Amino acid sequence: MSTAIISGFSIFLNKFAVSVSNPYVFTFSKNILVALFLTAVLMIFKDYKILKSLNKKQWAILVVIGLIGGSIPFLLFFKGLSMASAAGASFIQKTMFVWIFILASIFLKEKIFTRHIAAGLALLGGNLLLLKFSDIRLDAGSGLIFVATLFWAVENVISKHTIKELPARIIMWSRMFFGSVFILIFLAFTHQLVLLENVNMQQLGWTAITSVLLFGYVYTWYTGIKYIKISEAAIILMLGSPVTTALSSIFAKPATLKEYLAMLFIVGGVLTAFLANKIAEKFKQIYVRS
Repeated sequence: MSTAIISGFSIFLNKFAVSVSNPYVFTFSKNILVALFLTAVLMIFKDYKILKSLNKKQWAILVVIGLIGGSIPFLLFFKGLSMASAAGASFIQKTMFVWIFILASIFLKEKIFTRHIAAGLALLGGNLLLLKFSDIRLDAGSGLIFVATLFWAVENVISKHTIKELPARIIMWSRMFFGSVFILIFLAFTHQLVLLENVNMQQLGWTAITSVLLFGYVYTWYTGIKYIKISEAAIILMLGSPVTTALSSIFAKPATLKEYLAMLFIVGGVLTAFLANKIAEKFKQIYVRS
């Protein structure tokens, strides 16, 4: 739940941040700060000792998580976000639960129940209602965000499998540390490292704010998926959309009746996924007693 709330704030604020910064430099600056935060966490909890005992296969998996979770999709997403509308980007990114459903059922053997499908339809319907016609674009920006979403879906399934044998803090650290290394290599090959010297105070401020949110997102997400199925976690993450809409209505413009209805759809979809069985069981007990 906390990850969804953080996600709602992040999408709202990142649109402002990326509008005043080079998206690639902004991504690297933010991610490297989070990597440093997580390095400090490893030192505090002494998890760094675990790194010494990892075998080559485990190191390889951690590097892959950094590549497909902490670098490529971030570069694609924030470049796409600088080109697309915030609402359109949010909708595309929120379809991640669909791809996680498919991948988790195939590779993790997670059973997808009817209530999950019903919840998914309600969630998609709610997010569609949040869109304006002008937000629906089949352009390069939307394409980049879609590809980034697919990368994140794959990485989340890999991380869920890996978390069975490695601590969550090791996985989240590797995602951000190796991801930052790959982004740095990208900046070097595209001759954009010099842009780091021209970062101004406004850009530094946005980087600091969004870094704190990203740290909170990463820490709560990877800690959470250790205890619940990745498909269920993806559903809960959808609650970030009403948060983004609420922030927009407060700081940008008042929400419309359609947007309030959309938020009800989304909240209802999440509740359907997790309360349907309990409600059915209650009715069954009442029926038996009568």
